Amino acid sequence: MTRTRRLNRNPSFRNPSFLSTWLLWLVGFLAFPIAGLAGTAVGGRVSNPVSALIGGAVCGVVIGVGQVLVSRRRLDPLIWIPLTGIGMGIGLLLGSTVVNYRTTLAELALMGAITGLVLGAAQAVALPHRTRRRWLWALGVAGLWALGWTLTTLAGVNVEAQFTNFGAIGAVTFTALSGLLLHVLLPFHPESGMWLRARPIPTAP
Repeated sequence: MTRTRRLNRNPSFRNPSFLSTWLLWLVGFLAFPIAGLAGTAVGGRVSNPVSALIGGAVCGVVIGVGQVLVSRRRLDPLIWIPLTGIGMGIGLLLGSTVVNYRTTLAELALMGAITGLVLGAAQAVALPHRTRRRWLWALGVAGLWALGWTLTTLAGVNVEAQFTNFGAIGAVTFTALSGLLLHVLLPFHPESGMWLRARPIPTAP
């Protein structure tokens, strides 16, 4: 008796490409330092309402572009990018004003939480209709943005320079954890629907 192999749909894999999708999203952390440089170049130090609003908006647009590029088409660029820019501009304006542009650990964490809440709320609106419990994205971004500033400060980065965005260690942490949250709320499904596997089947002699 000989055996041949046939490809069969494997229903046990609902989302087989999680790891590759998450790793691709993780690459998006590279947008954060670029965004910080762009925001500072355009708006200057975050030391007044105008610089916070303009620098934050520019920074948000760059981050939004980076996130769209690594989202595997889950995010609509025409909605995600402008709302990310608007959300971060307004969020940084409110957050920095509340702490009066000071840069202690507690104040940067509070500024980050406020910035992230406004930014996350704007992005939650931009998430596709099929997203599960989109309000969790707003809360998650608020907490992770505060964490990003906390880690940046603890790492000894010169936060007194009043950057528009946190540093690399904060960016990596934010991107890694937000990628997990995005997977829960908006999992990626390949166009084929599921992976295929080969299964041997018997044939007549």
